Amino acid sequence: MAFTAKDVKELREMTGVGMMDCKRALVESDGNMEKAVAFLRERGLAAAQKKAGRITAEGIAYAAVIDGVGVVVEVNSETDFVAKNEMFTSFVAGVAEVVAKNSPADVEALLACTYPGLTKTVAEQQQEMILVIGENISIRRFARFADGLSIAYIHAGGKIGVVVNLEVSGISDMDAVTELGKDLAMQIAAMRPLYLDPASVDPMELEKEKAIQLNKAIEENKEKNLPDEKARKIAESMVIGRINKHYEDICLLNQPYVKENKLTVGKYVQQVSKELGGKITVKAFTRFEKGEGIEKKQDDFAAEVAKMVT
Repeated sequence: MAFTAKDVKELREMTGVGMMDCKRALVESDGNMEKAVAFLRERGLAAAQKKAGRITAEGIAYAAVIDGVGVVVEVNSETDFVAKNEMFTSFVAGVAEVVAKNSPADVEALLACTYPGLTKTVAEQQQEMILVIGENISIRRFARFADGLSIAYIHAGGKIGVVVNLEVSGISDMDAVTELGKDLAMQIAAMRPLYLDPASVDPMELEKEKAIQLNKAIEENKEKNLPDEKARKIAESMVIGRINKHYEDICLLNQPYVKENKLTVGKYVQQVSKELGGKITVKAFTRFEKGEGIEKKQDDFAAEVAKMVT
């Protein structure tokens, strides 16, 4: 019975096993899908299928500069224990290297790339890790900065990974620029800015925030028994100040600089630029926190014990 590339892909999706092993299984089973699955299970390769649905909310947020390219990736595992495994951390570093050297468009493209030092793809090496380590592992996201000067920072052993990207001109003291970049990366890790500056803020999010603040201000002014038109004008003035405060919370360059809170980050960068006799521009940044936004499974210990004794 003949089989096609589509059959190989389907078997891979069913079992989570690498392409080459799926192809071999179909050859050995004469193209019969059920027999191919049995073939893989008999050899322990399809064990990864059972793990594929498990929640991966732990892992590592890893950041690095590789051959001048800034990379930050998040690779998840089921437990924090595995995240400290040397084999797992080596795999994550390899994934970052693939991102730096291949510039994949998305995670799917990344998985199809060849893993460093091997003939396997990243997807196949990931499945190998699942089988060896015994937990589900997933590559969640990545960011890449090819231009300018990138500074990487990893906080708390991989809880947070940050890359900040700078454009530098007219400055010879690059050590000082790098030190600034590290300070900015630590600020980003600690203060969680969502955007670079007000111009970067999502317009829909901004309009939503303005509406919330306007309604809040109108309610606050009701006790003053002002005419409606005057009350609205006062409320609109209040909103301007509150939106500026909102920018301080969500925009990196508008945040008070942690080491010198009398200055904003933007003003501090300007000050350092002037001291070094050139220009430094913060172009972009990415901050990944491991498990961010993933709903973790809450184990019911009493229920688990009850299952064991019944």
